[in-house]
Amino acid sequence: MTLALNGETQVVFIIGDPIAQVKSPALLTARFIARGVNAVCVPGHVSADKVDGFFARLDVLQNAPGVVITVPHKQAAMTFCDHLTARARHAHSVNVMRRTDTGWVGDNTDGQGYVQGIKAAGGTVADARVLLVGAGGAGAAIAYEFLAEGAAQLAIHEIDTARRDALIARLEPAFPGRLSIGSDDPTGFDIVANATPLGMRAGDPLPVQVNKLTAAQFAACPITKPTRSPFIEAAAAIGCQTMPGLGMFQAQEELLVEALLTLEAN
Repeated sequence: MTLALNGETQVVFIIGDPIAQVKSPALLTARFIARGVNAVCVPGHVSADKVDGFFARLDVLQNAPGVVITVPHKQAAMTFCDHLTARARHAHSVNVMRRTDTGWVGDNTDGQGYVQGIKAAGGTVADARVLLVGAGGAGAAIAYEFLAEGAAQLAIHEIDTARRDALIARLEPAFPGRLSIGSDDPTGFDIVANATPLGMRAGDPLPVQVNKLTAAQFAACPITKPTRSPFIEAAAAIGCQTMPGLGMFQAQEELLVEALLTLEAN
Protein backbone atom coordinates (compact mmCIF):
# COMPACT_ATOMS: atom_id res chain seq x y z
CA MET A 1 0.00 0.00 0.00
CA THR A 2 1.04 3.61 -0.47
CA LEU A 3 0.17 6.79 1.37
CA ALA A 4 -3.00 8.41 0.05
CA LEU A 5 -2.16 12.01 0.84
CA ASN A 6 -5.47 13.86 0.55
CA GLY A 7 -8.01 15.89 2.47
CA GLU A 8 -8.77 12.94 4.76
CA THR A 9 -5.16 12.37 5.83
CA GLN A 10 -4.63 12.45 9.60
CA VAL A 11 -1.52 14.31 10.82
CA VAL A 12 0.54 13.09 13.78
CA PHE A 13 3.27 15.48 14.89
CA ILE A 14 6.44 14.48 16.70
CA ILE A 15 7.72 17.49 18.63
CA GLY A 16 11.10 18.16 20.18
CA ASP A 17 14.06 20.50 20.38
CA PRO A 18 16.18 19.51 18.51
CA ILE A 19 14.14 17.40 16.10
CA ALA A 20 16.50 16.68 13.19
CA GLN A 21 17.71 13.45 14.81
CA VAL A 22 14.35 11.64 14.95
CA LYS A 23 13.54 8.66 12.72
CA SER A 24 9.83 8.65 13.59
CA PRO A 25 8.37 10.44 10.55
CA ALA A 26 9.36 7.76 8.03
CA LEU A 27 9.10 4.77 10.36
CA LEU A 28 5.71 5.58 11.88
CA THR A 29 4.25 6.65 8.54
CA ALA A 30 5.30 3.27 7.11
CA ARG A 31 3.54 1.55 10.02
CA PHE A 32 0.35 3.52 9.36
CA ILE A 33 0.47 2.58 5.68
CA ALA A 34 0.99 -1.10 6.53
CA ARG A 35 -2.15 -0.97 8.69
CA GLY A 36 -4.16 0.76 5.98
CA VAL A 37 -4.44 3.95 8.04
CA ASN A 38 -4.48 7.24 6.12
CA ALA A 39 -2.07 9.08 8.42
CA VAL A 40 1.34 10.70 8.23
CA CYS A 41 3.88 11.52 10.95
CA VAL A 42 5.67 14.85 10.53
CA PRO A 43 8.37 16.57 12.63
CA GLY A 44 7.63 19.71 14.62
CA HIS A 45 10.56 21.76 15.93
CA VAL A 46 9.08 23.32 19.08
CA SER A 47 11.20 25.15 21.65
CA ALA A 48 10.45 24.83 25.35
CA ASP A 49 8.93 28.31 25.60
CA LYS A 50 6.49 27.54 22.76
CA VAL A 51 5.06 24.22 23.99
CA ASP A 52 1.95 25.88 25.46
CA GLY A 53 1.23 27.57 22.15
CA PHE A 54 1.70 24.33 20.22
CA PHE A 55 -0.82 22.40 22.29
CA ALA A 56 -3.31 25.28 22.23
CA ARG A 57 -3.25 25.19 18.43
CA LEU A 58 -3.27 21.39 18.30
CA ASP A 59 -6.61 21.40 20.11
CA VAL A 60 -8.27 23.13 17.16
CA LEU A 61 -6.65 20.96 14.49
CA GLN A 62 -9.36 18.35 14.06
CA ASN A 63 -7.35 15.97 11.86
CA ALA A 64 -4.56 15.62 14.44
CA PRO A 65 -5.52 12.49 16.41
CA GLY A 66 -2.32 12.27 18.40
CA VAL A 67 1.19 13.52 19.02
CA VAL A 68 4.55 11.93 19.81
CA ILE A 69 6.80 13.82 22.22
CA THR A 70 10.58 13.71 22.45
CA VAL A 71 13.37 15.60 24.27
CA PRO A 72 12.91 17.91 26.16
CA HIS A 73 9.09 18.09 26.31
CA LYS A 74 8.08 14.75 27.86
CA GLN A 75 7.43 16.11 31.32
CA ALA A 76 5.90 19.40 30.17
CA ALA A 77 3.45 17.50 27.93
CA MET A 78 1.92 15.84 30.99
CA THR A 79 0.17 19.08 31.90
CA PHE A 80 -1.82 18.95 28.65
CA CYS A 81 -3.17 15.44 29.33
CA ASP A 82 -6.64 14.92 30.75
CA HIS A 83 -5.78 11.31 31.63
CA LEU A 84 -2.54 9.39 32.25
CA THR A 85 -1.79 5.67 32.18
CA ALA A 86 -0.29 4.08 35.28
CA ARG A 87 3.04 3.79 33.46
CA ALA A 88 3.05 7.51 32.64
CA ARG A 89 2.20 8.42 36.24
CA HIS A 90 5.16 6.40 37.53
CA ALA A 91 7.45 7.86 34.87
CA HIS A 92 6.08 11.37 35.49
CA SER A 93 6.32 11.96 31.74
CA VAL A 94 4.61 11.13 28.45
CA ASN A 95 5.96 10.42 24.99
CA VAL A 96 2.66 9.81 23.20
CA MET A 97 -0.78 11.39 23.48
CA ARG A 98 -4.08 10.46 21.83
CA ARG A 99 -7.21 12.58 21.48
CA THR A 100 -10.32 10.78 22.79
CA ASP A 101 -13.93 11.69 23.51
CA THR A 102 -12.94 12.40 27.13
CA GLY A 103 -9.83 14.43 26.32
CA TRP A 104 -6.14 13.79 25.72
CA VAL A 105 -4.72 10.54 27.12
CA GLY A 106 -0.96 10.30 27.75
CA ASP A 107 1.28 7.24 27.93
CA ASN A 108 5.02 6.57 27.94
CA THR A 109 6.41 3.74 25.81
CA ASP A 110 10.07 4.72 26.20
CA GLY A 111 10.77 2.20 28.93
CA GLN A 112 9.09 -0.64 27.08
CA GLY A 113 11.02 0.12 23.90
CA TYR A 114 14.34 0.48 25.70
CA VAL A 115 14.06 -2.76 27.65
CA GLN A 116 12.63 -4.76 24.74
CA GLY A 117 15.44 -3.40 22.56
CA ILE A 118 18.03 -4.65 25.04
CA LYS A 119 16.43 -8.08 25.11
CA ALA A 120 16.24 -8.19 21.30
CA ALA A 121 19.98 -7.41 21.18
CA GLY A 122 20.81 -10.34 23.47
CA GLY A 123 20.76 -8.65 26.87
CA THR A 124 19.21 -10.15 29.99
CA VAL A 125 17.19 -7.84 32.24
CA ALA A 126 15.70 -10.25 34.78
CA ASP A 127 17.91 -10.35 37.93
CA ALA A 128 20.38 -7.90 36.37
CA ARG A 129 22.25 -5.18 38.24
CA VAL A 130 21.58 -2.01 36.26
CA LEU A 131 23.22 1.41 36.29
CA LEU A 132 20.89 3.98 34.74
CA VAL A 133 22.28 7.41 33.80
CA GLY A 134 19.55 10.03 33.57
CA ALA A 135 16.28 10.56 35.43
CA GLY A 136 14.49 12.84 32.97
CA GLY A 137 11.37 11.99 30.99
CA ALA A 138 12.87 9.00 29.18
CA GLY A 139 15.03 7.94 32.12
CA ALA A 140 12.06 7.80 34.48
CA ALA A 141 10.11 5.56 32.08
CA ILE A 142 13.15 3.34 31.54
CA ALA A 143 13.71 3.05 35.29
CA TYR A 144 10.14 1.87 35.82
CA GLU A 145 10.39 -0.71 33.06
CA PHE A 146 13.71 -2.17 34.24
CA LEU A 147 12.15 -2.81 37.63
CA ALA A 148 8.87 -4.09 36.20
CA GLU A 149 10.87 -6.54 34.05
CA GLY A 150 12.63 -7.96 37.09
CA ALA A 151 15.98 -6.17 37.41
CA ALA A 152 17.45 -7.09 40.80
CA GLN A 153 19.06 -3.71 41.43
CA LEU A 154 18.69 -0.30 39.82
CA ALA A 155 21.21 2.42 40.64
CA ILE A 156 20.34 5.85 39.24
CA HIS A 157 22.95 8.48 38.40
CA GLU A 158 21.66 11.98 37.64
CA ILE A 159 23.44 15.33 38.01
CA ASP A 160 20.14 16.88 39.09
CA THR A 161 20.04 15.19 42.49
CA ALA A 162 16.58 16.51 43.34
CA ARG A 163 15.17 14.91 40.17
CA ARG A 164 17.01 11.67 40.96
CA ASP A 165 15.71 11.56 44.52
CA ALA A 166 12.16 12.34 43.40
CA LEU A 167 12.23 9.44 40.94
CA ILE A 168 13.54 7.04 43.56
CA ALA A 169 10.83 8.19 45.96
CA ARG A 170 8.11 7.58 43.34
CA LEU A 171 9.35 4.10 42.49
CA GLU A 172 10.37 2.83 45.93
CA PRO A 173 6.83 1.99 47.15
CA ALA A 174 6.21 -0.22 44.11
CA PHE A 175 9.70 -1.79 44.08
CA PRO A 176 10.97 -1.72 47.68
CA GLY A 177 14.64 -2.36 48.35
CA ARG A 178 15.73 -2.45 44.72
CA LEU A 179 16.71 1.20 44.13
CA SER A 180 19.88 3.08 45.03
CA ILE A 181 21.91 6.16 44.14
CA GLY A 182 24.48 5.54 41.41
CA SER A 183 27.50 7.37 40.02
CA ASP A 184 29.39 7.51 36.72
CA ASP A 185 31.42 4.45 37.77
CA PRO A 186 29.99 1.38 35.95
CA THR A 187 31.98 -1.16 37.96
CA GLY A 188 29.95 -4.17 39.12
CA PHE A 189 26.88 -3.67 36.94
CA ASP A 190 25.52 -6.07 34.31
CA ILE A 191 23.82 -3.35 32.24
CA VAL A 192 25.02 0.23 31.84
CA ALA A 193 22.12 2.24 30.43
CA ASN A 194 22.42 5.80 29.20
CA ALA A 195 19.12 7.67 29.19
CA THR A 196 20.50 11.17 28.54
CA PRO A 197 21.10 13.15 25.32
CA LEU A 198 24.87 13.05 25.94
CA GLY A 199 26.50 12.20 22.62
CA MET A 200 24.08 14.01 20.34
CA ARG A 201 26.35 17.04 20.11
CA ALA A 202 30.05 17.10 19.28
CA GLY A 203 32.12 17.55 22.41
CA ASP A 204 29.55 16.06 24.81
CA PRO A 205 31.14 14.17 27.72
CA LEU A 206 30.56 10.43 27.95
CA PRO A 207 27.82 9.41 30.42
CA VAL A 208 30.08 7.05 32.41
CA GLN A 209 33.76 6.28 32.92
CA VAL A 210 34.08 4.03 29.87
CA ASN A 211 37.63 2.99 30.83
CA LYS A 212 36.03 1.02 33.67
CA LEU A 213 33.70 -0.98 31.41
CA THR A 214 34.41 -4.66 30.80
CA ALA A 215 33.48 -6.93 27.91
CA ALA A 216 31.01 -8.80 30.13
CA GLN A 217 28.76 -5.76 30.44
CA PHE A 218 25.87 -4.65 28.21
CA ALA A 219 25.74 -1.00 27.12
CA ALA A 220 22.57 0.73 25.90
CA CYS A 221 21.81 4.23 24.62
CA PRO A 222 18.68 6.05 23.35
CA ILE A 223 20.46 8.33 20.84
CA THR A 224 19.61 7.83 17.15
CA LYS A 225 21.78 10.59 15.69
CA PRO A 226 24.58 9.74 15.38
CA THR A 227 23.41 6.20 14.65
CA ARG A 228 26.00 4.87 17.08
CA SER A 229 26.73 7.32 19.88
CA PRO A 230 30.29 7.83 21.17
CA PHE A 231 29.28 5.86 24.29
CA ILE A 232 28.12 2.89 22.20
CA GLU A 233 31.26 3.03 20.06
CA ALA A 234 33.49 3.10 23.13
CA ALA A 235 31.63 0.21 24.77
CA ALA A 236 31.71 -1.88 21.58
CA ALA A 237 35.45 -1.30 21.27
CA ILE A 238 35.88 -2.85 24.72
CA GLY A 239 33.80 -5.85 23.65
CA CYS A 240 30.46 -5.06 25.29
CA GLN A 241 27.19 -6.16 23.75
CA THR A 242 25.33 -2.99 22.80
CA MET A 243 21.96 -1.54 21.89
CA PRO A 244 22.15 1.74 19.95
CA GLY A 245 19.17 4.09 20.01
CA LEU A 246 17.60 2.76 16.84
CA GLY A 247 17.16 -0.58 18.60
CA MET A 248 15.05 1.15 21.22
CA PHE A 249 12.92 2.95 18.66
CA GLN A 250 12.41 -0.11 16.46
CA ALA A 251 11.21 -2.00 19.53
CA GLN A 252 8.62 0.65 20.34
CA GLU A 253 7.43 1.58 16.84
CA GLU A 254 4.42 -0.69 17.08
CA LEU A 255 3.78 0.40 20.68
CA LEU A 256 3.58 4.03 19.55
CA VAL A 257 1.28 3.27 16.62
CA GLU A 258 -0.97 1.15 18.83
CA ALA A 259 -1.17 3.99 21.37
CA LEU A 260 -1.93 6.57 18.68
CA LEU A 261 -4.77 4.42 17.35
CA THR A 262 -6.28 2.84 20.48
CA LEU A 263 -5.07 4.47 23.72
CA GLU A 264 -7.89 5.13 26.17
CA ALA A 265 -8.06 6.39 29.75
CA ASN A 266 -7.60 3.68 32.38
